[in-house]
Formats: sequence, C-alpha cells, structure tokens
Amino acid sequence: MMIVKTMRTKFVNADGNQMVLKPTQSLPLLLAFSLLGGCAGDEGMTDLTDYVAEVKSQQKIRIEPLPEIKTAETFAFNPEGLRNPFQPAESVQETVSIKVGNGVLPDQTRPKEELESFSLDSLRMVGTVTQKDILWGLIKTGDGTIHRVKQGNHMGQNHGKIVRVVEERVELVEILQDEPGLWREQQATLALAD
Repeated sequence: MMIVKTMRTKFVNADGNQMVLKPTQSLPLLLAFSLLGGCAGDEGMTDLTDYVAEVKSQQKIRIEPLPEIKTAETFAFNPEGLRNPFQPAESVQETVSIKVGNGVLPDQTRPKEELESFSLDSLRMVGTVTQKDILWGLIKTGDGTIHRVKQGNHMGQNHGKIVRVVEERVELVEILQDEPGLWREQQATLALAD
C-alpha cells in the first residue's frame, strides 16, 4: 500500500489569518512570485540607467530667446477727398497739363503696333528683304518670332517711329518724356546682328 501525502502550503494573509492552499492553488501563486522576484533586481535595467546617465552628461545647448515682436503703429484712415476704389477708372477725370515747348508730342490715339510692347534692347535686326521695291527690316523678338518692319512702322516702348531701313540697320526717332507733360525726340538705331 502506498501512502501519498499531499503538500499543502500555508500563507498568512494581510489580516493575520492563516490560509491553507492545495497544490493546484499554490503552484500558480509560486510561479507569479518567482517571476516578480526577477524584476526586483537591477540587472535588467542597466542599459536604461546607462542611457539616462549618458543623456544627462551631454552638453546642454543654449536656446536663443524669441525675438521681440514689434507692434505696428496704428493710424486713422480718412477717405474724404479720395477716389472711390470701387468706381471704374473711366469715370474719374484727371487733368494732365501738357507743355508744348518744342512741339514734340506722341500720338496717344494711334493704335499700338505689336513691336511696341518690347523694349528696343530686347529686339534684334536679323536681316532685310525686298518686296515690291520696298526694303523691309527683319526684327527678331526674345521669343524667336521674326517681324517685318518698314519706314513708318513703330517699335520699342518709347513711341519709336522707323524713319529709314537700310541693309545694315533700322533708324528710329523715339519720343521720350523728360518731365510730366514735356517730351523730346531722340535718335536710335537697331543694327544688324552678327
């Protein structure tokens, strides 16, 4: 006959009462205590404590303070006597005094020609062509378009009128404004590009 003794575990709870646990109840409890005991040591946290010590030992960087924000000066807007910005510009009548000291005045009513939207410096003469006994100058714009011009055409942004086209150049007379209302003529030449 075999006698088997069962092992019983005795515990004392927080109230001081003694508790007896059967083996099936005590095994999970013992296993949990042994796992928690492994966490109590410092061996698993050495890498964390080393990293914290390294970060604390690094040189601290000084952060510059934010710049002081300047407040904008306020002013009172008084629209009295000013043009209404929501009114069409055509209805506003402005007077410009024209001084006709030397009789030079651009024709503002003449329709603009296409080459008048380019400055004279951006245009290049690339050649000439004769058609029906008229010598035309070939003018190239910055976008590569070639235009034909003859005596009497206009080009450039200073009211330039072509007075003569020859094989190697186009001669113009420009009308420049010296001061408001006072104009003067100036000779200009567009030479054949190499």
